[in-house]
Amino acid sequence: MKKKRPALVVAEAALKKHFGKTRLQDLVTSSRTFPIAARVDTQFALDKLLSGPGVKLYGVHRQYNHDTLTFANLLQNAHDPALISPLQYEEVDIGDVAPARCLRQGLWLSLSGNAPFAVLMSCAQNFGRTLGGHLEIAVPPGEAGAIASRCLFDELEAIVRKTSSYRGKVISLEQPDRYTGQTGALRVHKLRSVSREEVILPAKTLQLLDRNVKDFIAQRESLQKIGMPIKKGLLFYGPPGTGKTHTIHYLASQLPDHTTLLITAEQVGLLDHYFQLARFLQPAMIVIEDVDLIARKRQDMYGPCDESLLNKLLNEMDGLREDAAVLFVLTTNHPENLEAALASRPGRVDQAIEFPLPDDKGRRQLVRLYACGLRISDEVVESLVKKTKGASAAFIKELMRRSAQFNLQDGKRGSLTANDVDSALEEMLFAGGSLNAKLLGASGVAREAVQ
Repeated sequence: MKKKRPALVVAEAALKKHFGKTRLQDLVTSSRTFPIAARVDTQFALDKLLSGPGVKLYGVHRQYNHDTLTFANLLQNAHDPALISPLQYEEVDIGDVAPARCLRQGLWLSLSGNAPFAVLMSCAQNFGRTLGGHLEIAVPPGEAGAIASRCLFDELEAIVRKTSSYRGKVISLEQPDRYTGQTGALRVHKLRSVSREEVILPAKTLQLLDRNVKDFIAQRESLQKIGMPIKKGLLFYGPPGTGKTHTIHYLASQLPDHTTLLITAEQVGLLDHYFQLARFLQPAMIVIEDVDLIARKRQDMYGPCDESLLNKLLNEMDGLREDAAVLFVLTTNHPENLEAALASRPGRVDQAIEFPLPDDKGRRQLVRLYACGLRISDEVVESLVKKTKGASAAFIKELMRRSAQFNLQDGKRGSLTANDVDSALEEMLFAGGSLNAKLLGASGVAREAVQ
């Protein structure tokens, strides 16, 4: 004799039992939609507020789930009823050792005093596209229920603001395929830590960096007290490979209390989301690399779409309040192509900092730095400095790697020789032709000086 399968429990039945004599159609609901970046913090707040004896948590499932699940959707639907189901969690990467666990859809039933209330958490969707997290509270009609729902939302918002799982991290709005199976609308970047000794720049450039970043942030609170703006815009400009991105890594590692948001040119359509995040997670540093791709001169634009992206950037920068603790860092290899509305107006860009090709002293320091502890004589260093005049820092980094490779292949292991360096230079400057030298950032290197 076959065992009888247990009947499926419809969510509407659980709500009827919980609210007793109050008819479901008489319930009053209020809702809020949180950005998808706040999903982890919202889950933490719900776990904290809705736990303990007397609280029941159910998983909720609909077969056809293309729109936001609301209490109205939980009412009996013969074609697609919402069913009580096992709790379904997703693991979300937040840059910590262990991912955070977030419930896909949940229904909490509890009491506020003697008054019943219900909380429904689901994904805010539009034709299958996830827009954020939808939270809805259902209470019986009357002032007591309205007060209870407002208090719960206020407590939840306070916890979300205080928690901020992404604060102090380096993030971007991406959802790449992850072979770990973890999800998340934000990507947490694990940048390597860069020390001050690893930032090889002219003294003037380092002084400008200190004055406009470290010193400015140290004095930010005092500036705010006397009514001065505490947002700031910097423009890093110079040839490719001169250390602009490397310096951003340094700033990110030296500002642990700041959240760093990395915006690439193709993500400019998400600028409003980035600026919302910056306001929420401030103090923050917004980094837009290759800004000339967005903010090139209007006469060089291809059409109204290009101009709308520029206007969006300008409006967002202007729209930040002066008391927003936000630092903008824009980078470009072609400052001459920048639109004057961005580059020539204080309040958007307050300081331009040039990253030139390294001089003799800089190249000497770079050789030692990128030798990574391998022994190299002063004679070889001086010869290399002379032969790499006009080269970028990125070129010298690659040169030292290839020199080390030749050294290892010859079985010497430990002391770089003039022959190792010459072999690497030959391969980089001559074997691959002029295009290879240009790709490696050595188009300005005099070939006759190397031969």
